[in-house]
Amino acid sequence: MAQKEKRYVGVKENLAYGFANAGQVFGYNLFAGSYLSMFFVKVFGIRPEAVGTMILVLGIWDTINDPLMGSIIDKTRTRYGKLRPYLLIVPIPLAIVTILFWSGPIIMQDAKTMTSKIIFMYISYLIWEFFYTIGDVSFWGMSTAISPSPSDRTRVISSARFISGLIGGLSTTILPVLIDLSENGKIPWNLKHVFAFMGVIAAVFIVGLFSLAGFKTKERVVQSVQEESILEGFKYLFKNKPLMLIVLGNVLGTAASVASVFGNYYYNEVLNFMSLSLIVALFGTIGGYVAYAVLPIIKRKFDNRQIVFFVAFSKAIIGTICFLVGMRHYDVWYFAVPALAVQNIVLGFVGTINMIVPTEMIGDTVDYMEWKTGVRNEGISFSVLTFVGKLTSSLSTAIATMLLPVIGYIVTTNTLADGTTETVTKCTSAAGQPTEFWLWTFFTIVPNVVGLISVIPYIFYDLKGQKLAQIREEMKERRIELSKKVSSGGVENE
Repeated sequence: MAQKEKRYVGVKENLAYGFANAGQVFGYNLFAGSYLSMFFVKVFGIRPEAVGTMILVLGIWDTINDPLMGSIIDKTRTRYGKLRPYLLIVPIPLAIVTILFWSGPIIMQDAKTMTSKIIFMYISYLIWEFFYTIGDVSFWGMSTAISPSPSDRTRVISSARFISGLIGGLSTTILPVLIDLSENGKIPWNLKHVFAFMGVIAAVFIVGLFSLAGFKTKERVVQSVQEESILEGFKYLFKNKPLMLIVLGNVLGTAASVASVFGNYYYNEVLNFMSLSLIVALFGTIGGYVAYAVLPIIKRKFDNRQIVFFVAFSKAIIGTICFLVGMRHYDVWYFAVPALAVQNIVLGFVGTINMIVPTEMIGDTVDYMEWKTGVRNEGISFSVLTFVGKLTSSLSTAIATMLLPVIGYIVTTNTLADGTTETVTKCTSAAGQPTEFWLWTFFTIVPNVVGLISVIPYIFYDLKGQKLAQIREEMKERRIELSKKVSSGGVENE
């Protein structure tokens, strides 16, 4: 009982983990679909079809790259642990690449061909993806390795999500304001300078905050002495049935992520005021705060699988209501914004829950496979969390970007007198409806309703209730024995 109630992670370490995620998320939010599409299409002037193809190709590459990095991490054994060394090294190169990536339109402003822009797009995104993957897999693997206590894990994950929502979300608060100021001539910057500035700020956050994950956290769960090969790590991945069901559920939920991409185009092209998205987002933040407060109560009454079902159906219902309410007035801001604000309260509430619960579930699958095989694989397991997140983001961004010409969103490039180019966009119509209507449709009802298919795999997920409780109890006893065999001395006490 004393071991069950023991708390291993103190308040300072809990906060450090949360602020570290905020530093990472500040930069990642710029890459996560919605602004990435706008950056390449509207700022860089690359054709939507080429952008969508690139994001899709590299998203598929993540399905190999992330588990590969996870397997390499699982083979790592140092006196600092297997996760911390990467968290200590990655922030500096990741910050440098982030600056170069968002400065692309300035670096390539004299480019004479579309091909050269596309090559730069592929190379810069691939390099950024490489460093981000190493840091992200290690970071989320630490959420399980930081403590053998499920309560500790819930606290650190909640801290990471909560603080990143406050601080990490600033990037998507600042950027819309700068875009409005630039397009209305209030600041002497064009959109190229705006995005380059955000790249520099993101790099500062990566170095200043994300570095805390390496310097201020500890690995406490005892690792097995035996090291598995990379091939064995991949085999482990496919043997973990509960993990595979979570992966499939997340991939099927790709449609729901399309909303964020079309949302930015909606605010920019239909309402002509990007900053209105901040007002709507504020209501989502309120819903998120409520979720953090009531989640402990919800978890006492429902298991994680039931919570996943609740999240999916709530999204579908509120998305349908919002679409119907604004169907005839989607281009009138004082009508559309209140409808979107109400929708965002619900989406903020269930979205916050959905950020915490699946992460906990992946932690449970790590314990499950350790119970089943005797080997812990945080790296390979949490590489699934990162690659699924990036894969769904890539798929949704690719799909949404490729759909832009289909719904009548036209992009052209004009050459100016000084030899530089400018990108011109306009909305036309498709299938008898204006482009603006389709932006509203794909922003509200379509992604949330289609996203219901994501719950199908969870029907077969059985890592819950008495079975999960028994696994946790048996693993406590095993770790006591394992700690006696490992020269590092096992679990640290504070």
